[in-house]
Amino acid sequence: MQTVGVRDLKARLSQCLKDVQRGETILVTDRGRVVAELRSPTMPARPSSPIERAVAGLAATGVLRVAEPTPDPYPSSPLKTPAGTARRLLAAERDER
Repeated sequence: MQTVGVRDLKARLSQCLKDVQRGETILVTDRGRVVAELRSPTMPARPSSPIERAVAGLAATGVLRVAEPTPDPYPSSPLKTPAGTARRLLAAERDER
């Protein structure tokens, strides 16, 4: 992982992007403080906690298989009703009591 200041990044952006394409992660600093992280979009973010690092290490070695997110269990209904239908039905229900 390399660190580069904003001014240096402007001056050698093409080279930095080539480094990122090769899998390098670049931390961008402004006055010594990290303000951005450049990495490949397919590369996951760095694990921050010790547990996340341990899980990432086990997954990288093949000991652990990380689950993929499940699709939305409640997909949107293809049926559409005119605006105000729910309000009208609720009002009708309340009038019957």
